[in-house]
Amino acid sequence: MRRTVLIDAPSNLGLRPPAPGTVPGCAKLAGALREQGLLRRLGALEGGVVVPPRYDLTGWREGVDGDFNAAALAEYTRKLAARVEDRVRSGDFPVLLGGDCSILLGAVLGLRRLGRYGVAYLDGHGDFRHPGNVAVSGPLGAAAGEGVAQITGRGQADLTDIDGLRPYVRDEDVNVLGIRDADENQEELTQLGIRHTPVGEIRRRGPETTARAVLDHLQGRALDGFWIHLDVDVLDPSVMPAVDSPDPGGLLTDELRALLAPLAASPRCAGVNVTIYDPDRDPEGKGAVLLADLLEDVLTQP
Repeated sequence: MRRTVLIDAPSNLGLRPPAPGTVPGCAKLAGALREQGLLRRLGALEGGVVVPPRYDLTGWREGVDGDFNAAALAEYTRKLAARVEDRVRSGDFPVLLGGDCSILLGAVLGLRRLGRYGVAYLDGHGDFRHPGNVAVSGPLGAAAGEGVAQITGRGQADLTDIDGLRPYVRDEDVNVLGIRDADENQEELTQLGIRHTPVGEIRRRGPETTARAVLDHLQGRALDGFWIHLDVDVLDPSVMPAVDSPDPGGLLTDELRALLAPLAASPRCAGVNVTIYDPDRDPEGKGAVLLADLLEDVLTQP
């Protein structure tokens, strides 16, 4: 039986400030979930903390300098990749507690060093902003909104081609799940052959059926395994409002549980990261309770 290892990745380097002079609170995600006893509830080994560099937008110029915090992000990506690579090579199952979505870069870089891996990308947004589509997706800057683009090799080389390993994940090895039905990235994703399933289609097909189709795709390819990226804004704001972009039309908790559980139970699943929950936006801690319960349910299945 593989060992679950809990690793804190409290980086907020990829998000815009929630207000001038402030920093994103998602860096507190790991602490909030640990406060719920997550280490004990998962029966996990202690994997420690990968400490991020300082969040600093001083001197950054939008539209000129690419992604903010890029040098710090590249440094952090290498550090996190080394931790993930070591754990997966040892046969462990890492659970990374973010942080924002840019921590996925570290996970997939670590896996790329080991072989060819896919990604099940559970997120409320397509996260496909890159230099070629800013007219549709908006200006570059926040790496957390560029996740699918960056892991598939689109964007500035200091983040997308570390150690000459671009792309970390091939287009055909990505499966995006839970984006809102009106997501502006869908047309381009379709053109490129990047699989994506919006909320409406998940509901029509059923989350369990959707999960089986994803597993057929990711397990039926010449892959060494796959990684799960879980951005909690895939949930509807009625159940998870404590995120930076609480857009309506998301999955409900039971729907996400039914979608996530078969993916996490697969022996081909190499690990999972959890991102974007912001305790600063949740003074009563309800989101932390929900997420700790969800993770215990899906990661401790018999």
